[in-house]
Amino acid sequence: MAFAHTGSVALLGVDGVVVEVQADLEPGVAAFTIVGLPDKALSEAKDRVRAAVVNSGEKWPQRKLTVGLSPASVPKSGSGFDLAIACAVLAAAERLDPAAIAKLLLIGELGLDGRVRPVRGVLPAVLAAVDAGYDQVVVPRQTEAEAALVPGVTVHGVRTLRQLIALLSGQPSAEEDADTDADRARDLPDNALAGLSLPGLGVRSRADEADLRDLADVAGQYEARRALEIAAAGGHHLFLKGPPGAGKTMLAERLPGILPPLTRQEALEVTAVHSIAGLLPAGRPLVREAPYCAPHHSTTMPAIVGGGSGLPRPGAVSLAHRGVLFLDEAPEFPVRVLEALRQPLESGEVVVARSAGSLRLPARFLLLLAANPCPCGRWSRRDEQCDCTPTMVSRYQNRLSGPLLDRVDLRVEVDAVTRLELLDRDATAETTAVVAARVLAARERAAARLVDTPWRTNGEVPGHELRTRWRLVPGALQDAERDMERGFLTARGLDRVLRVAWTTADLAGLDRPGRDEVRTALALRTGFNRGLPGPGR
Repeated sequence: MAFAHTGSVALLGVDGVVVEVQADLEPGVAAFTIVGLPDKALSEAKDRVRAAVVNSGEKWPQRKLTVGLSPASVPKSGSGFDLAIACAVLAAAERLDPAAIAKLLLIGELGLDGRVRPVRGVLPAVLAAVDAGYDQVVVPRQTEAEAALVPGVTVHGVRTLRQLIALLSGQPSAEEDADTDADRARDLPDNALAGLSLPGLGVRSRADEADLRDLADVAGQYEARRALEIAAAGGHHLFLKGPPGAGKTMLAERLPGILPPLTRQEALEVTAVHSIAGLLPAGRPLVREAPYCAPHHSTTMPAIVGGGSGLPRPGAVSLAHRGVLFLDEAPEFPVRVLEALRQPLESGEVVVARSAGSLRLPARFLLLLAANPCPCGRWSRRDEQCDCTPTMVSRYQNRLSGPLLDRVDLRVEVDAVTRLELLDRDATAETTAVVAARVLAARERAAARLVDTPWRTNGEVPGHELRTRWRLVPGALQDAERDMERGFLTARGLDRVLRVAWTTADLAGLDRPGRDEVRTALALRTGFNRGLPGPGR
């Protein structure tokens, strides 16, 4: 038989499209053609596959060979099609049984020596395969654990093309594969892993051993600590403004530690994004902790939102999905970059359009902004140490636009730390573990209330639902209504005050918010304390 086909996957962002890989052999001058919108890396598969087949002890067919990737209208990129192409060619040449590969889905790059090298994006690729009805997939051995995270599919991990041929032919595996495993057991370097993990945008998880930061290390800042707890409990965006050295960055770095562990579904979502971006930690195929992404203020728009040449790649807003996106020195970011955050803050996703295609990427993150009050950082209402002119202060603060800040639920003025707070350690300062337990309890209360809805946290619930479906204590909104009449609060602002009030009630163990919870939410949004004791006091 001169024709055979098998399956593989083309990744479009974090979504996979199952591709049928067809191989056709015809009489004629020996040639190898790949059709179906391949990119440069995929076009070079001709040389990789030919060398891998020959070095695996197989004979290369000396006929006209055409490999088709269907659907032809979908762009295909990367080297993950090599394994499927090799098997389709060998089946067309009658070295393999075409029926044995027809219902298989194969993912992997081939080295010239026949080794199967890992590729990025295995998890979303296998998810797409299962959705398309496949129940068996073949992946590189290094990514077998990642593929096995998907239920309902049998995963075969292979190290070499020769091993796969033996598996499909019902023959025992080659001895060289056992030798290769022995080499791995002796901790010899595996160069195949080099392309699997790429440098990221400062993305980390709280599970990193070198990242043991405790909330008790923060001196003073009781109001900011309380705001951090509310932000974690309800998924609310937070803005910290204060002079240099006040502890804004310390607080931000400790926010992931008080976030609850990811649910199974959330972990799969985050792992899929990080797999495509090449950020999965070695030996940890499933990301179980909330990610933390802190890009520098010189980072470009494509790096923040997503983009790049050809089809867009996930940016910082997607890498921080279900975690924290921290923008330190926020006014120093380009205005276009800051304004681009407005869509994902509302919808939880970002749509990136390029000439090669348009992609929808997940971006449900908790935004934390930090800024100095002025360019020199010393501006204050209480003293005159600042050297900046009023125009400079106004221009600097206006770099964070009103529409952007209107989407931020909590705004806290972080004062400079006093000598007493810094040198005399507060024995009553709560640790990360203590605060994390309260946050988890509040999340569970919210989850029980939202169990039959598509939302998971208070920060996601639309304002209309809060106003009509879940009622507050009668008279609780008096102060908020008065602020709306005076123009201090927008309609969106009122919705966000309601969300924060519900989170405050969840932290306090109340069935529904009252006037005190609404006042607390208003104080954290407007900075005006209506006679209440300071949060966290």
